Amino acid sequence: QVQLVESGGGLVQAGGSLRLACLASEMISSIPTMGWYRQVPGRKRELVATITTDDSTKYVESVKGRFTISRDNAKNTMYLQMNNLKPEDTAVYYCNADYSIVKGGEIISVTPAAWGQGTQVTVSS
Repeated sequence: QVQLVESGGGLVQAGGSLRLACLASEMISSIPTMGWYRQVPGRKRELVATITTDDSTKYVESVKGRFTISRDNAKNTMYLQMNNLKPEDTAVYYCNADYSIVKGGEIISVTPAAWGQGTQVTVSS
């Protein structure tokens, strides 16, 4: 079971920037998809961004153009660069590792998805 540890959260004023990091206990080159989620009290956990082993990325529309997801395989670390932060970005941010893939026309998921403990991001006006 992979362990994921987030860091980089904190308090920032609107318009400021933060960079989140997720350190994995195994080679991230072996993880098909990694991503960042966020959650606020009373709301559904939201997918923010994902990145695959071939560096294909996608983002939720509300952060597109402001956030950038990336990975450094040598450091087994995934990042989320957050620029022009807004109060609406305030949430607990979670790192996720998704091992599901498609081979020979079938979905393969040998290992359950893993989650980090979360890191708090607070954006003040």
